[in-house]
Amino acid sequence: MPNDLASALAISASGMRAQGFRLKVVAQNIANASSTADKTGGDPYRRKIVTFANVLDKQLGTHLVEIKKLNEDKSQFRLQYDPNHPAANEEGFVEMPNVNSLVEMMDMREAQRSYEANLNMIEASKNMMSKTIGLLR
Repeated sequence: MPNDLASALAISASGMRAQGFRLKVVAQNIANASSTADKTGGDPYRRKIVTFANVLDKQLGTHLVEIKKLNEDKSQFRLQYDPNHPAANEEGFVEMPNVNSLVEMMDMREAQRSYEANLNMIEASKNMMSKTIGLLR
């Protein structure tokens, strides 16, 4: 297999792995959008953010995408009035996670489209390899 096609496949595969991980993190954020602390003074779920890195694969001589870090979003928690909640403060407010479902859905859609674009690139590379082999017969 020519090195250019191997590089294209490796780049696309690394992109798919990275976006697949991002989709898992977004799903975790959405699942915990209402997860509060179970006692007063505790912190609710904190939104997680994936950071990517551009890493050189010396064997292929190309740059691949990898997960650099899984960070926590340091933005403030939302306050919701619920004096009967076990985590309510003296005024009756409960700190809610800093997860915005609309933002998470947009992130999910973007990750899904990036994943699909990488999948399409792999299909195109496979078709080029197949046609090249057909020409060599």
